[in-house]
Amino acid sequence: MSLVFLQKKGAIATVQLNRPEKRNAMSFALLRELVQTARLIKKDKSIRVVILTGVGESFSSGIDLTDLNDKKNAIFAVWELIKPGQSLFQKAFLVWQDLPVPVIAALHGHCLGAGMQLALAADIRIATPTCKLSIMESRWGLVPDMGLTQTLKGIVPLDVAKELTLTGRVLTGKEAEKLHLVTHLATDPLAAAETLAQEFLTRSPDALLAGKRVLDAMQHHPKRALRLEKIWQLKLLMGKNRQIAMRKDKKPELEYQPRQYH
Repeated sequence: MSLVFLQKKGAIATVQLNRPEKRNAMSFALLRELVQTARLIKKDKSIRVVILTGVGESFSSGIDLTDLNDKKNAIFAVWELIKPGQSLFQKAFLVWQDLPVPVIAALHGHCLGAGMQLALAADIRIATPTCKLSIMESRWGLVPDMGLTQTLKGIVPLDVAKELTLTGRVLTGKEAEKLHLVTHLATDPLAAAETLAQEFLTRSPDALLAGKRVLDAMQHHPKRALRLEKIWQLKLLMGKNRQIAMRKDKKPELEYQPRQYH
């Protein structure tokens, strides 16, 4: 049975963590499937928005500690930490940030540890008011090592990031929204994510890609951001979807072509 479901409905791809009996705790096998799923999405230019969610009562309760404490997995984990480049644990999360489409995380139940790090890799997070969220690794004597230094940057001030990471404090969705860890609150986050996804679909897929890349550069590569604004604008001006966008007000029935750039 697949640990990660990928369902396409038109141009929207919904990715579901599928270990409901474990509150979607992330085993090493699930992490590998996350990477494979994201790669499939990246190749499919018909996909224009991604929604991340979890089957059952929770988004994700975090890393599967039973899996992590297995001796064979422990040896693998050490290798992943000492080898050059991104570890599996970083890749499984940062791959969502790198996708050329908007990624919305719909959060409910528990969003703890690795679950929180996956949610932070999304562009937008929608949670229930009662969802429990935490950067929890300090409780297990560990440091967040799944790309948090990239995904949390700019979402909250540094002092808040330190407090949440060092305490491992559990927040409600309401508290997380006040700190901007969560973008929106909704009683049905998945429905809210689908509504927002439909709004994204009214825009050129190339414009969505350009906007995501330019704003990410503003956050992570500020010296390159101005140059990227110019580069992406030139690409869009020469692209096919810009011509469609210009005519869509008068002819809303026009359909955008698949994403031209990547």
